Parts: sequence; C-alpha cells; structure tokens
Amino acid sequence: MPQTLSQLSVLAVYSAMGVYALAFMVFAWDFARQSALAASSEAAANAGQAGDKKSPARSVSLRIGFSLTVLGFLLELVATVLRGIAAGRVPWANMWEFSLTGTTIVVGVFLLVNIRFDVRYVGIFVTGLVLILLGISTARYYVDVAPLPPALQSYWLVLHVLVALTATAFFALGFAMSVMQLLQARREGNAVRARGQTGRGKRPFWTAVPTSEALENSAYRVTIVGFILWTFTLIAGAIWADRAWGRYWGWDTKEVWTFIIWVIYAGYIHARATRGWRGSRSAWLALIGFSAVLFNFGVVNVFFKGLHAYSGL
Repeated sequence: MPQTLSQLSVLAVYSAMGVYALAFMVFAWDFARQSALAASSEAAANAGQAGDKKSPARSVSLRIGFSLTVLGFLLELVATVLRGIAAGRVPWANMWEFSLTGTTIVVGVFLLVNIRFDVRYVGIFVTGLVLILLGISTARYYVDVAPLPPALQSYWLVLHVLVALTATAFFALGFAMSVMQLLQARREGNAVRARGQTGRGKRPFWTAVPTSEALENSAYRVTIVGFILWTFTLIAGAIWADRAWGRYWGWDTKEVWTFIIWVIYAGYIHARATRGWRGSRSAWLALIGFSAVLFNFGVVNVFFKGLHAYSGL
C-alpha cells in the first residue's frame, strides 16, 4: 500500500509539472504580448498619436494562467499528501520531500496573496521557479519512502521546517516582485528619457504591472513577513538543536547559512528604511538574499557535511 501511494504521488507530481508548464507558457505569452503593446503605445505617444488601449485579452490570458496554476497546485498538494500518507509522517525528511512540500507552499502563498492583492503578474516567475526546482529534484533527489532519522523524530520537525519553508515562499514572492521592479524601473527610465522628461508621464513596462515604486513597497511588505518567519526558524532550530544534540548553537554549516540569510534580509529591511537604499539598490539586495536562500537549499544541503547532512538524502 505505501508503495502504491508513493507511485501515485509521483504521478501527481508529473501531472502538476505538466500543468505548471502550460501556466508558465500562458504567463510568458501574456508577458511578451503586453510588453509589445506597451512598447507600441509608447512609440505612438512619442509620435503624438493615440496609443493602444488596455487590451481585454490580457486579463483573459492572465485568468487562464492563474487557473492553470490553481490546478497545478491542487495536483501537487495531492502528491504531497499522498507522500505523507505513504511515509506515515510529515513529508519533509529529505531533499525530494523538501522540494515537493516547499514548492507546494510557494505556489500556495502566491495563490493566497492573490485573494487580497492582484499579483498575477509574477506568475511567470513563480511557475518558472517551481518548474526548475521540481525538475531538478525529480531527476536527482527522488528517494523511496524511508523512516525518519532519530534527530528528526520530534514535533519540532513540524514547526521548524514548516515555518522555514513558508518563509522561503514569501522570500520567493518578494524576489519575483523585485525582479519585476527592476524591469519596470528600467522601462520607466527609458520612457522618461525618450520624451525628455524628468519623471512625469511614465508609462508602465507591462500594463498589468504596478509602477516600480509600488512593486518595491509590495516586495518590502512580503519580505518582512518572510523575515519574521525566518527569525522564528532560527529560534525554533536552536531549541530543537538543544533537544537533539544538547547545544543551542554549534556552528554547523546549515546553522551558519541560516544565520547569514537572516543577516542579509535584516540588512535589506534596515537599508530599505533608509532613503538612500530605495529603488534598485533595495531590489538587488532582495535578489542577493534569495540567492543565499537558494544556495542554502541547493548547495549547503547537498554538498556540505554536518549535522544536517540528512537533508541531502
């Protein structure tokens, strides 16, 4: 029975990847189309002509991409639940399960935020990132269901890892917004220079995307949520380390990198509160922070030895 459930879980993962791929293509098509429309509208405005109006097809394509993302999420959620039932435990004891649960939470946070705010414009980045992570994990890190190592047999596993994965999801969303902010700021700057203005009448890079300033504010708020959760991750990890190994901190590679990530994002929040680090500076710092998160997950977990070596199984 566990083996059958595990196989069904893998089938659901492949199905989710197929749906995510379709969603990515729809988001990419919408992205390219709206970029072209914005460029033609800008050129027409510079020539003193009437630019293209807001296209209803844009919202249709976004709705299709978003609907596909919801379907992919449901399939991946089923895969995660089946894996947990097959293992008889929470499904985050190795790299394969980390990837499966983590990407499910990333998409889930993206969908959850869309209930209150329309951030479908970052769907191309979210689905693209999830596809890459799932593809690598499926090809390299899949393992059959196995019992938990002794150090993981604790309720702290649920709290520590779940909160860490949720924090990563918010960091990923903030990363996507920061990338879009840089693209939007570049387009706005080009439009201003083309008309010889100093800031008035800026046209958006993509008509469904807010201004670079609005994107920066949104990325900042999302990252703060991730930072709070990551702070809890550090605290919970220290308490768990004391329960498991008799010390709160041991300079293990994973512990050090978790702290480095905390320092980078703490610096981002502090610098963002200082006027001189707004704009592209804060965006690049957010990108550096998420790069550290990916390095911690994809490199430290796999290639560095330490007490957390089981995470690379």
